Amino acid sequence: MKQMCVFLTLLLVCTCSGTDGEMSRADAEPKPETLSYSIVRSFPHAPASFTQGLVYKDGFLYEGTGQKGQSELRKIDPANGRIMEQVKLPRDIFGEGITILDDKIYQLTWTSLKGFVYDPASLKLLRTFTFPLPIEGWGLTTDGKDLIWSDGSSTLYFIQPDTMKVKKRLTVTLQGRPIASINELEYIDGQIFANVWQTESIVRIDAQSGRINGLLDLSALTPSVYKGHADYVLNGIAYNPQNGHLIITGKMWPHFHEISIGGRTSK
Repeated sequence: MKQMCVFLTLLLVCTCSGTDGEMSRADAEPKPETLSYSIVRSFPHAPASFTQGLVYKDGFLYEGTGQKGQSELRKIDPANGRIMEQVKLPRDIFGEGITILDDKIYQLTWTSLKGFVYDPASLKLLRTFTFPLPIEGWGLTTDGKDLIWSDGSSTLYFIQPDTMKVKKRLTVTLQGRPIASINELEYIDGQIFANVWQTESIVRIDAQSGRINGLLDLSALTPSVYKGHADYVLNGIAYNPQNGHLIITGKMWPHFHEISIGGRTSK
């Protein structure tokens, strides 16, 4: 609970320059739930993996990794963490978030203003696409109709996959104040679970309002050797609809963790 209070304080300090009106709205907006979790199991994660995106589909995990010269797309067996197939991105590309929509894998790049579309079965590259705006690519998920994309700010972009045009923008807020550094994303039943860059927590965002309505402290899962590390942080959220569990990991972490999410533990 202490770690979550610190996390809340840090987020609010980042946006404490709001007007009196913004402060009043913050006071009126309910505080987010503190979510609990239990570890179902842990399994190996290739430790030289700068994880930028993670998604589960039809019994397989798919992982997008970053760093120029090291970026890949991988198909992984979640039973044991074994990499079954992988494709390397061009050496000048920094890979970012991934998602699967209409039986196609979409992968963003950080600053190259383009993305890739693959066949999930073979990881064969089907086509490339140009970003709809001059923004960075960070996290990516889908609500089953649109691509939902983060760029490291407090804005989420809803993108039509056939035209790559922006359908709407959504500001992520905590008690009325915008929260930046929204990173890896996973859409689940009207909620968007998101990593916040360089924190040890996941936030749950209402996909209609943008309001953060849940906080999940995962600081206990950060490998001790990476505590306080600026880069090797919690990043990667996949949802298994068969059992309702999340699979999470971090950049360069040695394990994936399958976790079951509970409800409020305290106010």
